Amino acid sequence: MRHDKRARQALIQAMVQTYAIETQEELAELLAERGIPATQATVSRDIKELGLLKVPYQDRHRYALPSQQVSAAHEKFRRILSEVMVDVVVSENLVVVKTLPAGANVASEAIDGMHWEDVAGTLAGDNTVLVVARSRQEAPLIADRLRSLR
Repeated sequence: MRHDKRARQALIQAMVQTYAIETQEELAELLAERGIPATQATVSRDIKELGLLKVPYQDRHRYALPSQQVSAAHEKFRRILSEVMVDVVVSENLVVVKTLPAGANVASEAIDGMHWEDVAGTLAGDNTVLVVARSRQEAPLIADRLRSLR
């Protein structure tokens, strides 16, 4: 019996809100218990398509819906950046973020925590964060996004 992808994904969203699901295997087992067999590959694809995140839970991690976690995390990171960011400059595919003294590490963590797909990574000094964009075209967009957080 073929199950509808949308129905399966809706069930996954409901289960993630109800249960502390820590692994793809656990999610596949819960689906099977409800008469919806799914391979690990299918579950993995569903997790990616739904944008589920692994978030801290007790001393482990669990899956969560992005809408629940992202807005709260985004606000926290925006507040951190607004407090420590002094200037933003673009050079090729690099974005240089100047911070208050000793603010670069927390700013770098906040930028990493945003999980922007166009950011390849960050490197922090004492008062400077180097943000590496995936392309030259994306660097100005990243800089504009950062400036909008000030």
